[in-house]
Amino acid sequence: MSKAILRDSPNELPAASQPPRNPAPAGERPAADVEMARVLGTAPFRMALDSSGAGIAHWKHEPLHDVVAPMSSHVIMAYNGSVQRVERRSGQSVAIGTFRPGVVIVIPEGSTSRWDIPKPVDVVQLYLPQTTLSRVADEAEAGSPAELLERTAHPDPVTSRLLLSAADVLEGNEALDTLFRQQLMDLLATRLLAAHTGSPSANAPTRGGLAPKTLLRAIERLRSDSDADVSLAALATEAGLSRFHFCRAFKDSTGLSPHAWLRQHRFEQAMDMLRDSGASVVSIAAALGYSSQTAFAAAFRKMSGESPSDWRRHSR
Repeated sequence: MSKAILRDSPNELPAASQPPRNPAPAGERPAADVEMARVLGTAPFRMALDSSGAGIAHWKHEPLHDVVAPMSSHVIMAYNGSVQRVERRSGQSVAIGTFRPGVVIVIPEGSTSRWDIPKPVDVVQLYLPQTTLSRVADEAEAGSPAELLERTAHPDPVTSRLLLSAADVLEGNEALDTLFRQQLMDLLATRLLAAHTGSPSANAPTRGGLAPKTLLRAIERLRSDSDADVSLAALATEAGLSRFHFCRAFKDSTGLSPHAWLRQHRFEQAMDMLRDSGASVVSIAAALGYSSQTAFAAAFRKMSGESPSDWRRHSR
């Protein structure tokens, strides 16, 4: 995907004199991905969104000198570029930070600020609706979530590592990608509640796995080659648990998260089909739900270290 250069605004004022924007009512705020595209003046390298506006996007953009309007979701960013000094202005408040790997940026829902970033940026962004944050707080029995704190280049290698990993794991397989994204959303929301609110609270650990019959039903759903819903919501509802507790219990039972289990299952299916059938790599990719042969080959190589064609030759 080619980059687009940010448009210069002839009417742009220096940071000190830039007038603040009037915050829009919550229902009129732009979606985070829409506002980011406007401000950054380019398209993301990768982006995956669901119907609620929650999603993950990987952006590479040129230097930025503009005001980010209030958005309808919280935006959390993990920086992955060269070290540089940045300024963020919110009204009369000025925050100066240093972008470097391992830091995060938090723009709470509805906040607005002007950013001055002098060098190109490589960043992965999480778009997190308040409804998701509230649900995770309720499921984790953390009480009502406090407001997220604004963060400008705040050291948090745990959150940064989790978010940056998302840019490389989306594999072009709808079931796998959706399940991974949902798990990551809940995990990051839990982390934000603990580390980036005014009153962090500890989550009580959940002990014990799923009952054998419940685990079997979950695995049967994950294994299904039909149009069975393998979203976290469907899996958790069938188990009679919240998404938060289902993920913990499933991992206690299997040693793997639901996404990791399904990824391993798809890999084993691929090996069986490559070894035992004469089907083409293209048809195997389609049968397993991948959007293209390229996406399937990249996912297979991550698991095996070889391309599907090379693995097939060695296995026969």
